[in-house]
Amino acid sequence: MKLDVYFTPLGLTAGDLAGRGVIVIDVLRATTTIVAALASGARGVVPTATSEDAVKMTANLERDGFVLAGERKYLPIPGFTLGNSPREMTPEEVSGKTVYLSTTNGTPALVAAQGADPVLVGAAVNFAAVAERAATLLRDRGDLVIICAGREKQIALEDAYTAGRIVRSARKGLRKVVLNDSADIALGLAQRYRSWVDAFTSSDAGRALQALGMEQDVQFCAAVDKYDLVPTYSDRLIT
Repeated sequence: MKLDVYFTPLGLTAGDLAGRGVIVIDVLRATTTIVAALASGARGVVPTATSEDAVKMTANLERDGFVLAGERKYLPIPGFTLGNSPREMTPEEVSGKTVYLSTTNGTPALVAAQGADPVLVGAAVNFAAVAERAATLLRDRGDLVIICAGREKQIALEDAYTAGRIVRSARKGLRKVVLNDSADIALGLAQRYRSWVDAFTSSDAGRALQALGMEQDVQFCAAVDKYDLVPTYSDRLIT
């Protein structure tokens, strides 16, 4: 059995992921936002690599059928209805609508994962549910990939910690699970930090969000098992 972690999607190709089960993590905040949007009744989430892509894809759609959401450098994109805060994904804002989401790191990572099967969306808020799916994929297929979005093309502590928690849970009770070096490092981070909050607030992204007055977003993202759903990305739509 083989379990690979990638700390960023850089260098990954469709051929690297074809036919493999993948979990994508950008816990502060894109994947948390996606889970929250779907839990609040959104019809689906379309991740886009750029804000321009999101605008083009919605140009001819009925205005009441979609919401533009996203961020650059943690702040809402000018002209978009919502930012990238999971706390904004309320039923009043997104229920019955498709959310077109563009973020700095998370949505490009999801776009890069196209070609894998399945592509699952992971975060702390749906940890137990996604960890269970991870264990099933590893047991049934003998193969699993976890892709972290990273931050500024480098490792992000909060994503790597979350990946390590999934690695630890998914391989429990299984023999001869071969980890790549990044999976081994992620496992070490999962053992080092006492809690989700500790890991998230210690990270560069966590500190940046707190400095911008977004402490509640960090706390929301660390609310483990808040939701019991695992979004799936297929044909450019997350449901």
